Amino acid sequence: MPDVQPLVSDFVLKLKRRKVEGSHAVARQTAELLRSVVSQHRMGSSANQAATLADAVRAVGEQLIAANPIELAVGNIVRRVLHIIKEEDISSTAVGIEGLSVTVDSDDEYDSEHDDRPALSAAVLAAHARNALRAPSLQTLLEDIPVSPAISRTASSTGDSDGKSKSAGDKSSTRKLKHDVIAAIGDLIDEIDSCYEPISEQAVELIHQNEVILTLGRSRTVKEFLYAAKEKKRSFRVFVAEGAPRYQGHVLAKELVEKGVQTTVITDSAVFAMISRVNMVIVGAHAIMANGGVIAPVGMNMVALAAQRHAVPFVVVAGSHKLCPLYPHNPEVLLNELKSPSDLLDFGEFSDCMNFSTQDGSPLLNVVNPTFDYVPPKLVSLFITDTGGHSPSYMYRLIAEYYSADDLVVRRKATS
Repeated sequence: MPDVQPLVSDFVLKLKRRKVEGSHAVARQTAELLRSVVSQHRMGSSANQAATLADAVRAVGEQLIAANPIELAVGNIVRRVLHIIKEEDISSTAVGIEGLSVTVDSDDEYDSEHDDRPALSAAVLAAHARNALRAPSLQTLLEDIPVSPAISRTASSTGDSDGKSKSAGDKSSTRKLKHDVIAAIGDLIDEIDSCYEPISEQAVELIHQNEVILTLGRSRTVKEFLYAAKEKKRSFRVFVAEGAPRYQGHVLAKELVEKGVQTTVITDSAVFAMISRVNMVIVGAHAIMANGGVIAPVGMNMVALAAQRHAVPFVVVAGSHKLCPLYPHNPEVLLNELKSPSDLLDFGEFSDCMNFSTQDGSPLLNVVNPTFDYVPPKLVSLFITDTGGHSPSYMYRLIAEYYSADDLVVRRKATS
């Protein structure tokens, strides 16, 4: 795909250099790129066009995931698009089969006399559907597929005209598959863009009058959620943990105050001391795993433990593009990333402590600056997504609606 390769290379470079940050921006740009990949893909004469299209998406998906493995939204969108291709292929196959009639043993002579459509036996129809919905293999090539006498008679009488019409029909179905996949990816982009509205609509049901909410760091989903409650004339107070060392909580606090929300900034270490005054914890997420666990900004596990200790509901708000079909123990999952030590200490302060004169040549001072925390599902009370509220135990079922089981590992199929 020469036309789209520069776009792929440019986005890969942005991911490697961390020029694109945030699950929403990453998910949207990934979906837009894959839509371009599908649009520019040349559909050849292969018997299974859906498989070749999926291989093209996998080839690009491998590069994007490898460029920034910690950004799980990339893999989520790649898998969503692969699932879309399969669904559209099944749908187009089902539409093609609808025009064929199935013959069954019957004493009704009227049906056989007046039905001019070519009749398929149940065995032929079953074999056709079975082979259409899976990739070609040695088994399918050698499989004994029964041929209906009615089809044989029709084929022999029509001759070359059937071959031409079949070729035209194949081209038409190929164009329709490609068009439907592009349209479905467009719907996915719209879903990513509009995920905040359906989540925010649930704020009134969750936040009540005079409640105290605690959050950590800065999440746009949480911000929109709190805005929606304020617009519905809810009176509440928000404790914002500052989210060191990047202090994104300071930015969120300023944004809430501008909307008229009573806000109190607290240090991260004060969360346990203040949690007894809180009615509910509402936080965002980097990713929601298949077991209901959450990858979230560093410090979130401490907040979740404090909430559990004081029986305070711990609520996670996130769009469906953050639902990841992988488990935390999967080797494909990179749970954390270490940021620059300069976020914690000024270089002039700790460079003097780098004494390499010790026996093993290692410095006496080490600085660790992780980006994320993992919150196990047992610490989460409720998930609020654009599809509604769900318990952690239900997340795997919700995830199964968006992804196919054989696409969990994004890798091109081996060809013989």
